[in-house]
Amino acid sequence: MTEANGVPRATARLQLHRGFTLDQAAGLVDYYADLGISHLYASPIFRARPGSTHGYDVVDPTCVNPELGGEEALRRLVERLHAKDMGLIIDIVPNHMGVGNDNGWWQDMLAWGQSSRYATWFDVDWQAADPVLAGKILLPFLANPYPQVMAEGGLQLQFDAGAGRFYFTHYDQRYPLALEHYPQVLRQARQYVPRLELAIAAFERIGQEPGWPQKHAAAEAAMSILSGLALEADGDGRAAIDAALAAYAPSAGHAESAQSAGAAESAEHPESAAGGSALHQLLEQQHYRLTWWRNAADEINWRRFFEVSDLAGVRVELDGVFESTHALIFRLYQEGLIDGVRIDHIDGLADPAAYCIRLRQRLESLQPLRPAGRDGPNAKPYIIVEKILAAGESLRGDWTVDGTTGYEFMDQVGAVLHDPDGAEPLALLWAGSTGDTLQFAQQVKDARRMFLTHNFASEFNACAASLHAIARSEPATRDISLMAIRRALAELLVNFPVYRTYAGEHGRDPLDQARFDTAMQGARRALPTVDYPALDLLNDWLGGRAPAALEDAPGHALRLRAMTRFQQLTPPMAAKSVEDTAFYRYGRLLSRNEVGSDPSQMALSVADFHVLNVQRARDFPHSMLTTATHDHKRGEDARARLAVLSEMPQEWGAILHRWQAMHVNVAVSYRAYLAAYSAEGGDDDEADLPLARIDETAEVMLYQTLLAAWPIDLAADDAPGIAALVKRVSAWQIKAGREAKLQTNWALPDQDYEILCANFLRRILRPGRAGTFVAELVEFVRALSRPATINSLAQTLLRLTAPGVPDQYQGCEFWDFSLVDPDNRRPVDFAARMLALRQHGDAPMTLEDWRSGAVKQQLIHAALMLRRRDPLLFCSGAYIPLEVQGALANHVIAFAREYQGRYAVVIVTRLPGRLLADDPEGDLPLAPALAWRDTSVMLPAGCASAGWQDALARRPVETAAGFDYYGIVLSQALAALPVALWYSGGAS
Repeated sequence: MTEANGVPRATARLQLHRGFTLDQAAGLVDYYADLGISHLYASPIFRARPGSTHGYDVVDPTCVNPELGGEEALRRLVERLHAKDMGLIIDIVPNHMGVGNDNGWWQDMLAWGQSSRYATWFDVDWQAADPVLAGKILLPFLANPYPQVMAEGGLQLQFDAGAGRFYFTHYDQRYPLALEHYPQVLRQARQYVPRLELAIAAFERIGQEPGWPQKHAAAEAAMSILSGLALEADGDGRAAIDAALAAYAPSAGHAESAQSAGAAESAEHPESAAGGSALHQLLEQQHYRLTWWRNAADEINWRRFFEVSDLAGVRVELDGVFESTHALIFRLYQEGLIDGVRIDHIDGLADPAAYCIRLRQRLESLQPLRPAGRDGPNAKPYIIVEKILAAGESLRGDWTVDGTTGYEFMDQVGAVLHDPDGAEPLALLWAGSTGDTLQFAQQVKDARRMFLTHNFASEFNACAASLHAIARSEPATRDISLMAIRRALAELLVNFPVYRTYAGEHGRDPLDQARFDTAMQGARRALPTVDYPALDLLNDWLGGRAPAALEDAPGHALRLRAMTRFQQLTPPMAAKSVEDTAFYRYGRLLSRNEVGSDPSQMALSVADFHVLNVQRARDFPHSMLTTATHDHKRGEDARARLAVLSEMPQEWGAILHRWQAMHVNVAVSYRAYLAAYSAEGGDDDEADLPLARIDETAEVMLYQTLLAAWPIDLAADDAPGIAALVKRVSAWQIKAGREAKLQTNWALPDQDYEILCANFLRRILRPGRAGTFVAELVEFVRALSRPATINSLAQTLLRLTAPGVPDQYQGCEFWDFSLVDPDNRRPVDFAARMLALRQHGDAPMTLEDWRSGAVKQQLIHAALMLRRRDPLLFCSGAYIPLEVQGALANHVIAFAREYQGRYAVVIVTRLPGRLLADDPEGDLPLAPALAWRDTSVMLPAGCASAGWQDALARRPVETAAGFDYYGIVLSQALAALPVALWYSGGAS
């Protein structure tokens, strides 16, 4: 299954949900075993919000999600895996939890406030600057402004007889009544019922109990009495409770007032709708403050996952929280049901290094208790982190993890397959065709400024307030104003070059200091000199001076708090401004707009690619390697196709200008278009209307998206196939437009504009009217497909053989032209993949049926079989860049892996577009043999004479067929396939 230390040979990522359960995953074990996978790698398996499609909204980390089949299904899956000598890695979510009705810890906190055991488990600022929130948590979950909701009866007090609990309800949401207010509510019954008096007395005794466990037990007893009263056969108890509820029923007068005056007037004069009502007064007494969902960005007083208000930050740095949220993980590992974990959003934690070290220590302490025979003598848990690394940034070696989830490799392998010569022409083409001359870096800064004042305003305010508290605590800085701090802090955040730093008690290490210095330089350029003193103080307070050096305990705590808030704010700022905003505003070449990538960096040299592989082999040889994930913006083969455009910017420019000209007949604005559309009755199939055109940036991105996502065999006259594609791309259009936040956005969607975009897409792809465009599009996709397929096979083989653990995302054994989620999480036709593996798995790899995608599966299978045959060669083997000589040396990536005299040689074609230019009529994704001329790969000394096996052709390599005196002759070695994998050595 693994090498001796427990490292997986290869993983297969599966997205689990109620439509694809653990039992269904068990049905794929034989297929993945035959493919060569050693471990399944599952999305979060713990109980999530009902209907969750991803599992990252965990509401109970102490049980396996019943929607996935529960723990029994997990055991069935693992039994199947172990029968095939395979293992399981699971995704865990320590940073946050889903909130709402189904999270018992969250509900307990709402009911008990700061008295709850869980009040400190969630990252809530119970002492927020806003006095209205003192001792309260803001709940921004109302569908409309509070006055409107109250006036319309949208908030009601209801009773759950089975549980003996009162709740405020808003649609399907439930908010518990604070326990101390039960007597107040029950006394509104205005009638004497003996058992009701017993219940009231029981609730009043809760406050007299000495501690939380006793209070909780007393509350359970009181609610049991109340439940029994409500369920009595004579009905008197229920009638009394109903009478109490009636006292808090929405006022009919208020509702009529709201209907006559309108919601806007209610919002301006809340006293007319809610003020003075018993229900309103009761709500004001709770441990929470309900408000309109749009107020979250401005007022929220608890840490969220990014800007998602139904995912609450968890303080996993606290001992009790860590143990409680990880108890099931530890048990599953001890019992041998899991073999490792992937840590989601590591940068969200207060202290990532401490968390990773603690997690490894706890898991390794359980190693001796695991089932006998499950692991090798030196086995350790496999631990990887989801971490976005900036250019030049490396994972910290002191975290004691095996590596990352592989975003940086996805960037590197993508970049090395792009032509650097295309960067400038494509930049000019983007600017000329869209009118947008902003560089990507400026797009990011603009997005960061927007997030500071909008989406993350409350988090920014809290961070600034924590810094101002430091200023006020010291006589030397008491005159530094909050506004000066805000200005300096804003520029630091706008200019921050990485996701985060990791300063702690001892301040910043040299790596963090260099990153912070970069931010300081950018901030200093942007700020007036009058704000330099505040900026310098922030540098000091945020880790420039170690908190541990402070003798004053209050000052020490204030600095740690501010530093933590700052370091937990920079990651969501980076993610949202880059991946979820600037990526949708800047589109020079969308293949480079990928998670972990910097679109301003078009390409990577082969030499630099080798350097990065050597570094990974040295520092993190077991880091995960991926080219497709559940979070990618475009599928791996969609990116490989777009990469070809970097080799042909002039040709692409001519085609783009022609397509824009085809669709230039926009005589009206989109609102005028919609007015005309409505006048025609709204039937797009019959309305002969002017063709409205979306804005140029969206249009150019749309054309690239169509090129990327167009199925390889979709014909111009395939109406059902085109309709299916339109549905997928339309969903992408909506998401892309809202993420860009220019014409429309998530908070306030411009449905008119979104309809325009959808209709533009439908019209340009409609048969008949758009026949010329569709025909040209299909022809261009066909022309791109040959070099794109070479790119796809190249990146696949590089992923399978470079230093690290290759991950296979579900379904990507065939061509993957998916778009951003949810498109990349569509159901997979595993039956077709199983059939293809049975038919072709052990056959020599050929290009005969390359359009079906089976050739990609053959490549994956062949490489994984070699990894199974000699796991130590790939897990522990050296990485040796191979010299390429000849006229076309720049079109090759070649390296060897070596372990104890055994070798694998990997050769892939690079920048294939130029190589195929001399063979325009060819059909295969293969450079003509003559195109290679004198190009050859030099072998390491001592291995040229070894007996070689061609792992792809599944035959011995004849010396005359591939070698000359110096090395491998590519005109022969790449005569049948665009990639090569040769092996020399025996089984390990």
